[in-house]
Amino acid sequence: MAEEKKRRGWFRRRQAAETPRPVNSGYSEAGASRVKRSMKGFNPASTGAKNDIDANNGTLRTRSRALYMAAPLATSAIKTNRTNVVGCGLQFKARIDREYLHLSAEAAAEWEATVEREFGLWANRKQTCDALGVNDFYGLQQLAFASWLMSGDCFALIKRAKSTPMQPYTLRLHLIEADRCATPCKSIYTDSTTGEAENGNTIYDGVEVDKSGAIVAYHFRSTYPGSYSDDAVTEWIRIPAYGPRTGLPNVLHIMDSERPEQYRGVSYLAHVIEPILQTRRYTESEITAALVESYFTAFVTTNAPASDMPYNETVPGDQKEVSSGANDYEMGPGTINMMEPGESITFGDPRRPASGFAAFMRTMCELAGAALEIPADLLLKAFDASYSASRAALLEAWKSFRMRREWFVSDFCRPVYELWLSEAVALGRISAPGFFTDPAIRAAYLGAEWIGPSQGQLDPVKEITAETLAVKQGFSTREQSTVRLNGGQWDQNVDQLARENAKLSEARKALGENGGDETDEQLLALAQRLGAED
Repeated sequence: MAEEKKRRGWFRRRQAAETPRPVNSGYSEAGASRVKRSMKGFNPASTGAKNDIDANNGTLRTRSRALYMAAPLATSAIKTNRTNVVGCGLQFKARIDREYLHLSAEAAAEWEATVEREFGLWANRKQTCDALGVNDFYGLQQLAFASWLMSGDCFALIKRAKSTPMQPYTLRLHLIEADRCATPCKSIYTDSTTGEAENGNTIYDGVEVDKSGAIVAYHFRSTYPGSYSDDAVTEWIRIPAYGPRTGLPNVLHIMDSERPEQYRGVSYLAHVIEPILQTRRYTESEITAALVESYFTAFVTTNAPASDMPYNETVPGDQKEVSSGANDYEMGPGTINMMEPGESITFGDPRRPASGFAAFMRTMCELAGAALEIPADLLLKAFDASYSASRAALLEAWKSFRMRREWFVSDFCRPVYELWLSEAVALGRISAPGFFTDPAIRAAYLGAEWIGPSQGQLDPVKEITAETLAVKQGFSTREQSTVRLNGGQWDQNVDQLARENAKLSEARKALGENGGDETDEQLLALAQRLGAED
């Protein structure tokens, strides 16, 4: 038996020696390593977008709003985006496909001018576009965009009001904050982001999807989470995502997806909540230290009772002393106090704020700005670098601003315009043959441009010269350059300039001067000369 065990043991050792050991390769030797000391404790768990996002959205929203209200860095990040992406509101400009609609340039321009005028009747008044009567359409844009950044998403309910002779349009927008879109629950003491609808569909944090995963409805609560009271009973309302007859949206959901199969948005500040919170705490500590340093505090060691105050007030300039008590000491210019044995004085000296505070905060702003796609110069509104560095920072920031503007236009402005134009055509106030019968014709009529704030200029002479050269070489149109330079409208500028030049020409002729309209070449030469002098 012993010999048999020896043979078996020898056979197993021989087999183990001949069998090749598994070799780590690829990511198992890098980011997926579970052997390296630096990676052993890094074992995060991750599931689908619904569990990773929906279960944490409530916490992310409240923390992001708290930082927006209390941390200057977070406030700057939100407001910088709002100001540069939306500004005073994205201005509507009709851009129909006149070739497909077989319209002449004059007819297309007339139709566009009529639509812009009619849209202004609805968009420029609070009572005609906001269900609450608080903001006009451009104020709603600012509010929706800021809410999207803070909360991760925002909802606009499509409502209808009674028309009047002075207010023909019934379309109204009611903005709803993200918290009120939630999965219905039977008790206020239970809260789950995932539930099942009565029709068998699944509800993910208030968004109802069918078996194929398509959004079919939204669920909203009548009260705000956490605002429970005796007379406030929470009720739930289900709103279909689209109208069954028209196919137009009943709810506009403004959000930016970062993962597939994601139904709720994530706060813009979610990725930098911890560093911004820590920088706020550090800043508060430095402010406290600076306040303490400004105090002139003395600690007196004396044999007198602790209830005694050995120091009197400062000696005035025209008086030699205030008191001559044995245990009284005075402070004043050139004052000499004779201390008793065992008595001494120590002054508090915190030696703060720290000398590296500014450099550290700048580094943290650069890290947070990189995650938020806002350079530190723009986040801090401190352009103390060279022209090239500051311009590069602005150009990099404007890549993200333009991208977010397009997202916002796609989720909010374009759907609102389609809803409004559908009503305007149905009322007969706008003529659009084939709008309700042919989807291609409908799309041709719905062409629009939304003009927002321009990038701004660090050196107007250089940038105008560059735009002039781009137009001359055909790299840009005059209209595109006008939008980039100041967000204006080139055709309106031309009409106004024509009127101004006519008046100026008449005035010059009356004075016996030349008519004097400069050519493009003369203007370009002037701009280049000014740039060289600068």
